[in-house]
Amino acid sequence: MHCPFCAETDTKVIDSRLVADGGQVRRRRECLSCKERFTTFETAELLLPKVIKTNGVREPFNEDKLRAGILRAVEKRPVSVERIEAAIAAIKRKLQATGEREIRSLLIGEEVMLQLRDMDHVAFVRFASVYRDFKDLDEFRQEIDRLSADRHGSDVD
Repeated sequence: MHCPFCAETDTKVIDSRLVADGGQVRRRRECLSCKERFTTFETAELLLPKVIKTNGVREPFNEDKLRAGILRAVEKRPVSVERIEAAIAAIKRKLQATGEREIRSLLIGEEVMLQLRDMDHVAFVRFASVYRDFKDLDEFRQEIDRLSADRHGSDVD
């Protein structure tokens, strides 16, 4: 690490601490040449795969788009910001875990639906109606019936 004061390359770490829930390391450093101290932050660089849209266009993964879609679905629903952020983190981990360099947008949509189904059933149906492009009331009813059957099936366990 170059000293920001004298550009010397010889610095030593005098203190390290975890920050940001362990996702980042804060290091206090001292330049061995000019004796100035400074702080650096270290994070793991994990690359997310490129997204292949349904029209074949490839674009970088955009967390803001993911968040916007989820926020639209949970609008005016009793879902905490922490739960939304946890869902986004879980989706990102799943995408990183594939090890793929490119991933179809359909897979991301399915992951969002899995998260929303566990989070809030109304938000799930909202998202599914747009994502699956429901054409009429019968398609809504079928999805709600499936959701209801899943919920009642899990109550039996």
